[in-house]
Amino acid sequence: MKVAIVGATGLVGRKIIHVLEERNFPVDGFIPVSSPQSVGKQVAFRGKDYKIVSPGQAIDQKPGLAIFSAGAATSLEWAPKFAEAGTTVIDNSSAWRMDDDVPLIVPEINGDVLTKDNRIIANPNCSTIQLVMVLTPLHRKYGIKRVVVSTYQAVSGSGAKGINQLMNEREGKPVAKIYPHQIDLNVIPQAGEFSDDDYTTEEIKLVNETRKILNADIKLTATAVRVPVTVGHSEAVNIEFKNDFEFYDVRRLLGVMPGIVVFDMPEGNIYPTPLLAEEKNEVFVGRIRRDLSQPRTLNLWIVSDNLRKGAATNAVQIAEYLLRGVKL
Repeated sequence: MKVAIVGATGLVGRKIIHVLEERNFPVDGFIPVSSPQSVGKQVAFRGKDYKIVSPGQAIDQKPGLAIFSAGAATSLEWAPKFAEAGTTVIDNSSAWRMDDDVPLIVPEINGDVLTKDNRIIANPNCSTIQLVMVLTPLHRKYGIKRVVVSTYQAVSGSGAKGINQLMNEREGKPVAKIYPHQIDLNVIPQAGEFSDDDYTTEEIKLVNETRKILNADIKLTATAVRVPVTVGHSEAVNIEFKNDFEFYDVRRLLGVMPGIVVFDMPEGNIYPTPLLAEEKNEVFVGRIRRDLSQPRTLNLWIVSDNLRKGAATNAVQIAEYLLRGVKL
């Protein structure tokens, strides 16, 4: 198995490499791929250094799998070329997520839709993944009518540049800003760029991707907020169901869902935080309670490591699913 990592020097690319090592994914040939300025440099994998190559050079080596984390423009240009050469592509960017011919996959939810004919597979947005992990078992049982979600997204969601802005501001150093305002000691109610309807790209992704994964016309509205946290996205979620629920049954459904940890004991001040979720692959859910303002409605709080389950781990899990059940 030859595996190419496109965007190997980036924040998520490095995390993908670490997760491949950690989960002992079978790799017979490792091919790190990056931008022209990084070609020729070296990346370590399982104690050995590998030279970074260009995308074209990687295709010539005929990898069976390529995991992309290099931005939408790179994916749009190169993913089809890898696919045409017989490589299965798992893409972390937004490039292919809403393409009708490309499956948008969270393995615990819809990995079974994958077939040997899927040459490009999309990894959802980090905020979407943790949201749908919690919504799915509840939607299957009660039917979701409407969701209101506010996200509190870590600066690592913007890559190394986001972390650099936060840390440089915190240390009083000169900083290249990628956010329109200071992020240290602040929150910014903007994640992504504004569209014509004044929603941001992150909010739009959350709505559209959730509907595609759940295959449902759920009413969903979102507000995405950037917060001065390095790793770990949090979400405050209000869910209105078509059918009423029993509180103990909600906890049971979430507790048996693979990949979810119920971390909820208010009397002990126990609930998920970004620090709890950091460097873990699970999605944590807590603050589970009825909405007292209207019937059939639930409030809860979701936290996950955006670099792991929100990106790298989910991509590697897709590859593992393919390896076990479809091809590769």
